[in-house]
Amino acid sequence: MSAVATTATKLLLSDLAPTLKNVPSDYIRPISDRPNLTDQAHISDGSIPLIDLQGLYGPRRSDIIKQIGQACQHCGFFQVKNHGISEAMINNMLSIARTFFKLPESERLKIYSDDPSKPTRLSTSFNVKTEKVSNWRDFLRLHCYPLQDYVHDWPLNPPSFRYI
Repeated sequence: MSAVATTATKLLLSDLAPTLKNVPSDYIRPISDRPNLTDQAHISDGSIPLIDLQGLYGPRRSDIIKQIGQACQHCGFFQVKNHGISEAMINNMLSIARTFFKLPESERLKIYSDDPSKPTRLSTSFNVKTEKVSNWRDFLRLHCYPLQDYVHDWPLNPPSFRYI
């Protein structure tokens, strides 16, 4: 059964996965299309580039920007520290996100979209309509800057999502 046929009744992987005994072939990327992480010495040991943003607005600015560019070019991702966001704020955001993803399917699907151009959307792949292999994850994309331009599109539930 293809992922397209399978997901016709379940749009989100988190709702589909518990009903499956095996990973559908539409979610299995051919070996030739998978990244060869062993060729990337900087992440083959399991480490993730860590960039310290503390000096971003000082004399080290150009070095930090260079580090970000290199991490994007070589890995496609990186981790930051000293970003100025409190641990309490991060924990609150994670709690709200967990609460959102535990909502009933019908509530979460209110903001589902397979349109990759939407700034706020819940989906399960980058472009459900065109991808031959779907990604094994659900995501909630929220644009948030400037906040007043986007917050009206954010989920209504949980109510804490829009608490500012």
